[in-house]
This record gives sequence, C-alpha cells and structure tokens, in this order.
Amino acid sequence: MQPLSETSKSGTADCAVEVFDTVPPVIWYIRRQMRTQRKCLSMPQFRALFMIRSRPAASLSAVAEHLGASLPTASRLVAGLQSKGLVKRSDCEDDRRQLELVITPQGDEVLDSAREATLTRMREEMAGLDDGQRDLIARAMRLLHGLFEPELLSGGGSGRKRAAGTRRGKQKATPSL
Repeated sequence: MQPLSETSKSGTADCAVEVFDTVPPVIWYIRRQMRTQRKCLSMPQFRALFMIRSRPAASLSAVAEHLGASLPTASRLVAGLQSKGLVKRSDCEDDRRQLELVITPQGDEVLDSAREATLTRMREEMAGLDDGQRDLIARAMRLLHGLFEPELLSGGGSGRKRAAGTRRGKQKATPSL
C-alpha cells in the first residue's frame, strides 16, 4: 500500500492528466459551434468582437495582440465592426492618443445569439446523460472555474489562492475564440 502522500500525488497527477486531455476537445466543440453562428463576420472579426466584450475599454493594441495581427490590420478589422454597428470607438479619458473599444448592444446581440445556439447544441449532447452525471459535470466545472478564472482575469498568478468554486467580482471570464 502506498503512503498517503504518494497516493495524493498520484491522484493529483491523474486529475491533471484528465483535465489536460478532456478540456481541449470540449473547447474545440464550443469554438466550432460558436463559429457557425458568426453572422456574416470574418473569423478574426468574430474573435475581436468576443475579445472586446470580455475586456471593457479594450485598446486597438490589445485587439492586435489577441489576433496576432499588426496595428493597421487590427484597425481595418475594427473599422469593419464599427461600420456594422457592433463596436464603438471612443477617446480614452487617461490618454487622448489611445482609443477605447466598446461593444454595442447590437454586438452583444450577435455574441448572445451565438452563445445561446451553442448552449442549445450542448444541451442536446448532454441530454443522454442521467441527472447524476450532469450534476457531477456541473460541480467539476465550478471547481475548475474557481481554480483557473483568477489566472484568466489577472493574466497570471496562482489559482490556488482562493477556495475552489468561488467567484471573484462580476466580470465574466470568456474563453478566447
């Protein structure tokens, strides 16, 4: 029989492997479903819109970095979103040389519609599970959310600083598309 500490290490390692191996196909599925709902937007425009919603008052530089694009490319892309009424540009109060990008209600509608369609597909996929299985998945997701959301919101640090399953603030963490 293994000492408790060895068993615990083994259990932690097994858990990490399960998360590492399971999350990518789930993210792939969600991304694929979201992308089918992008409403006449290019994929980079859709990704930029998603990013702008997740980071209120995002800068053009942040969009360019998120997309791995140059500033002129990001500027043209955002201009397209602006012309469709999905994003507003406004001067930054702290630095007039900077622009802040904010999603409009119409932009929110596009993303909300894509999210709802994706959730509908996920519900259909999960309908074959029994109540206990769905509850187990939901509990596990809340634990993972509590561990990893601080990393997403802060851009670094350890998710272990807060109790698993707890949420910080009202800002909703959004995965990158």
